[in-house]
Amino acid sequence: MKIAIVHEWLATYAGSEKVVEQLLTLYPEADLFAVADFLPDNQRAFLGGRTPVTSFIQKLPRARKWFRHYLPLMPLAMEQLDLSAYELIISSSHAVAKGVLTGPNQTHICYCHSPIRYAWDLQHQYLQESGLTSGLKAWIVRALLHYMRLWDVRTANGVDHFIANSAFIAKRIRKVYGREAAVLHPPVDVSGFALGGDKEDFYLAASRMVPYKKMPLIVEAFARMPGRRLVMIGDGPEFEKCRALATPNVSLLGYQSFEVLRDHMQRARGFVFAAEEDFGITPVEAQACGTPVIAFGRGGALETVIATGDPAEHTGLFFARQDVDAICAAVEAFEAGAGFDPLACRRNAERFGHAQFRQRFQQLAETYAPA
Repeated sequence: MKIAIVHEWLATYAGSEKVVEQLLTLYPEADLFAVADFLPDNQRAFLGGRTPVTSFIQKLPRARKWFRHYLPLMPLAMEQLDLSAYELIISSSHAVAKGVLTGPNQTHICYCHSPIRYAWDLQHQYLQESGLTSGLKAWIVRALLHYMRLWDVRTANGVDHFIANSAFIAKRIRKVYGREAAVLHPPVDVSGFALGGDKEDFYLAASRMVPYKKMPLIVEAFARMPGRRLVMIGDGPEFEKCRALATPNVSLLGYQSFEVLRDHMQRARGFVFAAEEDFGITPVEAQACGTPVIAFGRGGALETVIATGDPAEHTGLFFARQDVDAICAAVEAFEAGAGFDPLACRRNAERFGHAQFRQRFQQLAETYAPA
């Protein structure tokens, strides 16, 4: 059976690319397609020597740096990729990858990271954060997002089977496309993490510093708790905002290597996570190090952190609102609790390993597209 794997674009080795890596491991004979490929040489190992087939966007002016600005052309670009020779098409999609054209004798499985977030329920948040709430440019962007929504719904009809990366995203798929989706959490490199030794007296937050991650909110909360120490790892547009809010008990380390991040995860008393994520890999990585998680109780965290049922199996607790008071109250509840078992945290994280992902995906694919 000829197999094609379709990805949005290849620019960095991050969460969705790690899904593609496992799909390529599972189907080493598959060909890979993408809108564009600008992966740096030091991040190409997961492709296994493949040269992806790309669209016309690859050759547009300044595409290497500004390819995301060509988003309005990406639906057309996806539709120009010729997949007619393939029997099984697997798309890894958070924007346009699922829009490839397929025929009635082909099976199209979409592993959906999310319907286009900034075109659907997060549109207003995206426009506000981008300063596009009024003016001519704002109305042009709104019109483009309207067009993207129409195209997104239409192309959902070309997908035979959806697989969602969390139950949270399965609900979004149901609302946006009117389709049911199996749930398969994305792969986490649990083997790359290990239980640490004794916990030290600090909390850790680690993430890209972009608005929806709410990193300044965590800094502000710990600024109100001078007796609690926070170490924060990450860089991005909100770094200076975090620096302005930081007090002496808050250490901002900026971008750090994987080894430094893992070391802090192993030693931290707890990991603080304030984002509403589709899934959220870092809370799983923290648990793989035996570190419990204090998380905002929405989105994927509800599926990766255990805070109900047998107390001996708890791996963290939730706060109900994205505000300073809620985070402070959660930290105080964490301090007042009976503690968490690092082994329970590790066992929970192991549910999301690479082998588990590949095994479950293969089971679903064999059900959807029997040989």
